[in-house]
Amino acid sequence: MKANLFREKVSVGRGMYPRVHRREDDLRCGVAAYRGSQQSLKVTSNGLIMCTDYSVMPFRKRIPVLDFLKEHLRVNVHDIPSARYRVKVVAALTGLKVTVTHRRTKQKYTVFGLSEKPTKDISFVQEDLEGKKAPQVVMLTDYFREKWDKEMVHKGIPCLQLGTVKRPNYVPMEFCVLAEDRRFPKEQLSKEVARRLKDLSLLAPDKRRNEICGIVREEYATGKPGAEVIQNFGIGVSMNMTEVDGRVMEPPKLKLGSSNGKPNIVTVDKQKCHYNLLQGRTLVTGKSVERWALIDFSSMHDELWLDIDSFIPKLMKRCGNLGVRMKEPLRVYQTNMQELNNVNTVRELLKWLVEECRKIDNGRLQLIVCVMPERHDGYKSLKLVSETELGVMTQCCLSENANKGSDQFLANLGLKINAKLDGCNVQLVERFPRFSSDDRYMFIGADVNHPAASNTESPSVAGIVGSVDPAATRYVPRVFPQEHRKEEIVNFGSVCLDLVNTYAKFNGVKPNKIVVFRDGVSDDQFEMVLNKEMVDMKKAIYTEHYRPFVTFVVAQKRHTTRLFLNNENGIGNVPPGTVVDTNIVHTSNFDFYLCSHFGGMGTSKATHYSVIWDEIGFSANEIQRLTYDLCFVFARCTKPVSLVTPVYYADLLAYRGRMFQEEVMQMEASGSAPPSSSFDQAFYNLDQHLKDSMFFI
Repeated sequence: MKANLFREKVSVGRGMYPRVHRREDDLRCGVAAYRGSQQSLKVTSNGLIMCTDYSVMPFRKRIPVLDFLKEHLRVNVHDIPSARYRVKVVAALTGLKVTVTHRRTKQKYTVFGLSEKPTKDISFVQEDLEGKKAPQVVMLTDYFREKWDKEMVHKGIPCLQLGTVKRPNYVPMEFCVLAEDRRFPKEQLSKEVARRLKDLSLLAPDKRRNEICGIVREEYATGKPGAEVIQNFGIGVSMNMTEVDGRVMEPPKLKLGSSNGKPNIVTVDKQKCHYNLLQGRTLVTGKSVERWALIDFSSMHDELWLDIDSFIPKLMKRCGNLGVRMKEPLRVYQTNMQELNNVNTVRELLKWLVEECRKIDNGRLQLIVCVMPERHDGYKSLKLVSETELGVMTQCCLSENANKGSDQFLANLGLKINAKLDGCNVQLVERFPRFSSDDRYMFIGADVNHPAASNTESPSVAGIVGSVDPAATRYVPRVFPQEHRKEEIVNFGSVCLDLVNTYAKFNGVKPNKIVVFRDGVSDDQFEMVLNKEMVDMKKAIYTEHYRPFVTFVVAQKRHTTRLFLNNENGIGNVPPGTVVDTNIVHTSNFDFYLCSHFGGMGTSKATHYSVIWDEIGFSANEIQRLTYDLCFVFARCTKPVSLVTPVYYADLLAYRGRMFQEEVMQMEASGSAPPSSSFDQAFYNLDQHLKDSMFFI
């Protein structure tokens, strides 16, 4: 199926991209957006189907190196030798692949750096391969003129170093062209260019559908190269999308609090399935914030400085309306972003602030609100120190948003603060399906966060959360490092035993039914989850008198299946609660697609859930209903999320562990932590006061 694609297109990960971009997709910074596809084959109850999805990837354009530098760095040719630009040029070009134009060849060369001398001053010793002449020193400019009949224009700039240190190969920049198969890192795009790329990626459903159909026709329509290849194997591809029957589940009724203390039963909006926190509605259980402090990192910023006198009263009032009572802060400290540049400086600052607050109130500091003018890597230092060393919750926000002080922004801060302090934001009115009033159930979410593909040393970080209340709104976290890029959670059993014992500590009894939602595994890893992780879990928690029923569900977001409405004009996303469990599901597996969220931007992507082990005995309707209901109790927002809440929390937790790891790596580099500390569990252990809290929200 992909034979012709590999021949004619560029392969990046699971995506296939053309070698030429559309004229309108030029991002004007030496980079262009290439519209391609991701493709996979699946065996389903409806036979073999091809899942194709539209994908956009930024690539460096196949343009001369000098043109790339002019677009990407906005540097003129004559400025390249200056010390100011040389460092930027080296950083932009090192590691890239180029082709040369002074001679006929398809060979690609890797750029290792720049020559120390300008082109006009470079010489080398030329040897006569036949041995008739003695070796002689030749100027590079003369060599290109005599050997290749090329007269250089830019002789005052350095050459590209395309060889090794021992055998340098200097080629003038004007004869080098970037190869077309180098993906450009998205994180290095400017805000404006990143926004344009996002607009191309998040196509409305009707436009995405047309793009996908166009991709299939271009490759597999009669007479096309791809069709001719697969015909040899007796295979053909239909030009029409597969029609499936779906159904839309009704959203659950939710319970909030009210200003008079009585439960407030809420019916969510029919279209978006969201609810608001207005008209006297409060959170179910609001925690009081009696001891807190504020650090303003924006006080010396020219434009984005915080209006403290406006922000603090607004935050206190909005949180109070939610049922989260906030007293005046014990201490307000104003500083600048330089205090975030070093983990030791951050540690000193937070320790000093905690001690200052203790002088005013001897009780334990509950929260530090940190306001910053912009995003900063010091955020990682702040979280590492506060959560693993000092045991104080932090809530960060941007001064621009704080000054606007919109009701929604302040309410979102209130939701996060309450969840971090073990409050309850929202509950379901009805009991979860399949569970009786006598059941004591626990939901576990598990995920592993892997380092970037270019990173070959850092550990993978596992995050596991477990619910400890009947409403499944409070989860206790466990995070730990493990072997580089290892998907199997190696100590899954011991962690689950810890979670079960913690559940018993909160409830006085162990759960008799456990549902594990596992994220991040592919179809061919289901066996690993069952034969290793589940077996390890049962060995750890089972005793002679305790054998709970266990169900394992795998959640997958990284698939290429998209659902579109089959209405008259094909406009609009599938509504929240849409379930598909026929035609495109596996022939024998217990699986389904669920779109639980409202798609406000782009095309909604359903999550694929597979029940790979079920001792509880869920019917299809029951597990689908349970999964959808759990999407409504996510603590950070007032709408259902796209991924079942236990897994979403595990994702956030593993990502927080990744932040810890990156900060510890920085400490290793500076000498403030011993080598290989990023593999040391001690650096990931939470302070005892936060160990069982939702600090990662």
